[in-house]
Amino acid sequence: MDLIDIGANLTHESFRQDFDDVLDRASAHGVGRMVVTGASREGSVHALEIARASGGRLFSTAGVHPHHAIEYDDATDAFLREIAVQPEVRAIGETGLDYNRNYSPRDVQREVFERQLRIAVDLGKPLFLHQRDAHHDFLAILKRYRDRVPAAVVHCFTDTGEALRDYLDLDCHIGITGWICDERRGAHLRELVKLIPADRLLLETDAPYLLPRTIRPMPKDRRNEPMYLAHIRDEVARDRGESREALTESSTRAAEAFFGL
Repeated sequence: MDLIDIGANLTHESFRQDFDDVLDRASAHGVGRMVVTGASREGSVHALEIARASGGRLFSTAGVHPHHAIEYDDATDAFLREIAVQPEVRAIGETGLDYNRNYSPRDVQREVFERQLRIAVDLGKPLFLHQRDAHHDFLAILKRYRDRVPAAVVHCFTDTGEALRDYLDLDCHIGITGWICDERRGAHLRELVKLIPADRLLLETDAPYLLPRTIRPMPKDRRNEPMYLAHIRDEVARDRGESREALTESSTRAAEAFFGL
């Protein structure tokens, strides 16, 4: 059974020159399908376009990342509603709150997050969520909508045990990336990942970001790509005391159910 990378930023410019090779390497390393993240109006269009051209290997999300919340207007909202009904688009997002960098004012981030939550409610789509240094506000807003959307994944989870329990109590899925391989910042995840039910644990690279620090040899360009999902799978399986085969099957089944694949 092949893995599914539930979060890959394949619209990133670093993939333009070798996009087909990236997909081929992913397949060679047991990653059969990928969900391409839409994080802006333009990025969501691009994600949809490459998903359409992939012959069923790629799917996409449609949303506006909190970094770009200041760009969100009524036209953006209408546009997201239009493209989100396309069959390749399997979730609303990447949306949420990011108080770490505050590229958009916090009040604007909260408003735009709610607007995208309403899109998910109206269209019956799952949520692809981002939260950094904003757990209290993020959780309070999400609670108001969670029972009206079919599913929600907290993508690239890096937070505390308390935050993890809050999300699990809301029946959220949890996305684990190569952050777990970072001995400086992600060591706590090696214990927390044991607490995630198998049917709610999803794996992702967040490529080209978050290259696992335990890869040897390290690629010279330090670019992450979907083929390294197999490395993340191996690390998580060891931390959970599972076989690679068992984690491959459970995470793939969970991703298929979440995205309706």
